Amino acid sequence: MTTKSLILGISGQDGSYLADLLLEKGHEVYGVVRRSSSISTERVDHLLFPDERITLLYGDLANGLDGIIYDIQPDYIYLMASMSHVRVSFDIPIYTLDINAVGPTRVFEAVRKSSLRNKVRIYMANSSEQFGDTPPVQNENSKMNPQSPYGVAKLAAYHMARMYRKAYGMFISCGILFNHTSPRRGETFVTKKIIRGAVRISLGKQSELVLGNLSSKRDFGHSKDYMKAVIKILEHYEPDDFVVATGEHYSIEEFLHKVFGILCLNVQDHVKFNPKYLRPSEVPDLMGDPTKIKNILGWEPEVNLDQLISEMVCDIRNEEKRSEWGITSEREIAS
Repeated sequence: MTTKSLILGISGQDGSYLADLLLEKGHEVYGVVRRSSSISTERVDHLLFPDERITLLYGDLANGLDGIIYDIQPDYIYLMASMSHVRVSFDIPIYTLDINAVGPTRVFEAVRKSSLRNKVRIYMANSSEQFGDTPPVQNENSKMNPQSPYGVAKLAAYHMARMYRKAYGMFISCGILFNHTSPRRGETFVTKKIIRGAVRISLGKQSELVLGNLSSKRDFGHSKDYMKAVIKILEHYEPDDFVVATGEHYSIEEFLHKVFGILCLNVQDHVKFNPKYLRPSEVPDLMGDPTKIKNILGWEPEVNLDQLISEMVCDIRNEEKRSEWGITSEREIAS
């Protein structure tokens, strides 16, 4: 019998890579996306056109997904959907808590009250932002002291997942993922913003790049690597919690210099500071300890930071050149 996997948030960076990997494993993949007036499936268009390799359904963590879960009867549920921008969470804290904390609880409750309770495996996507200002290195036993509405909400969902696992015997595993990026990263995230800006400067399409705090240090990995870890976490014989990280950290300034160096650009000539990009409360240093997942699940990151940056620079340069010809997506190519 084919394994059914339901991905909540399939149109995001992580959900799209996860769908690719699950299809390679022979899973029947269903994905939930929010209905909006504009099409936002570009990250999974290659799985929709010309052949529909996945099934898309409309739903929202704000309203519950009971009907979708009961109809599909999935074997695996991947809770990847969230309000994912940390800086923006300060502007919309109530919405962030509803989607990132109450939303997963709605899913846990839907499963608990159904015949799937002892059958389905649930993956809860957690975040290194839960550690907040706890000094590195951070692992599964480190103190969690979040410094943003996003981090607080993710921590609440983490504790709810563990509570449902213990109280009701449900198979719920948590992946505490440190920063990860890729060519599929959203445009408003700092890694993509830096690389897009640098490429456009190198092509003469813009002259400056405006950023906020450059001193924060982060542990950067590749989203596809981390989705391989997520699959291993949920395929493990028992539910558990795992930090997913590279064990290395770099400041945003170091990341910036690596990108500009590849493109032979001078940072001082093009980068400006604007305090509007600062968070009200900063997280100074995140670096994960992946010892547990390496020892128990045998996972290792395959792509280092320099390789990741080179891949993103190449992808964005090609995208910028394609845009000159008016080609922006797989959907347009297939139509």
